[in-house]
Amino acid sequence: MSAPTWLTTFLRTFQRAFAIAVVIAQGGIAVTGSIVRVTGSGLGCPTWPQCFEGSLTPVEHPEVASLHQWVEFGNRTLTGLVGFIAALCVLAAWFNRPRRKRVLVLALVQLGGVAAQAVIGGITVLTGLLWWTVSVHFLVSMLLVWFAVLLVAALGEGDGPATPLVPKPLMTLQVVQAVVLGLLLLAGTFVTAAGPHAGDAATPRLDAPVETVSQVHADLLFLFLGMLIALGFALKGHPVPRRPYAVLVAVVVAQGALGLVQYWTGVPEVLVSLHVLGAGAVVVATAALWVSTRVRGDYLVEGEGLRSHSGGSSVASHV
Repeated sequence: MSAPTWLTTFLRTFQRAFAIAVVIAQGGIAVTGSIVRVTGSGLGCPTWPQCFEGSLTPVEHPEVASLHQWVEFGNRTLTGLVGFIAALCVLAAWFNRPRRKRVLVLALVQLGGVAAQAVIGGITVLTGLLWWTVSVHFLVSMLLVWFAVLLVAALGEGDGPATPLVPKPLMTLQVVQAVVLGLLLLAGTFVTAAGPHAGDAATPRLDAPVETVSQVHADLLFLFLGMLIALGFALKGHPVPRRPYAVLVAVVVAQGALGLVQYWTGVPEVLVSLHVLGAGAVVVATAALWVSTRVRGDYLVEGEGLRSHSGGSSVASHV
């Protein structure tokens, strides 16, 4: 498969910019999704893939306000933008020389994720915004944000096996911490599902006391923060950049404070969207710390075989 020289040069020159853009886009579309919810616009376009039967775009309707239609339609349209950016990442990885399999796979994850999210979004609409479908929609976005950070990092490191910069127990701690983060995000979707912002006034809510699920969410946050503090002490004396850790601590503390303000003020709409933005920031910062504790060297051909060397530097500066 060949392409004009100007195109391949363009793709290679801006490959890193495309990867950074897909991080922002994947996190950003989760924020716009929260705007759909807090404005009650989840069924502004009640069909899928069309907005209304026979029309891809909003139309005047006596039962659906124009604002709700355009808010929901705008969020759907942004999916196309995210897909376009992901496609640029794939093309840049494909035409790069030498072609790097790991970078290409991570780029394909982004493009495939956008397609999957379009389908999940359709299911969410067609099922009348069932709370668990909305939760899945959000959690997949956060997973794609994580892999987008790995894509950015991969562009600044080699393709050899990952070499830990910290002892095995600390690597295990990071794995457990990532699992706790997943549970924290899941609990956050339960809080939203049981709270006042359903996406549409007629949408059934999660039948659980919002105070209880909020407490579970807060407890998981404290657990995550406690593990983060422990990790900080354990990282001393190891050749790991401190900036990713400091950024993660700051983001987690800010997110926790925002959650408390939300609870005390009755979950105002604007803070819901800010909290979703904060959730994306926590995922980015956690993934950045993850890659900063590992390095990947390049494969070099030597004699009859291959070996890896650690010529690559820490990827912390690349995320």
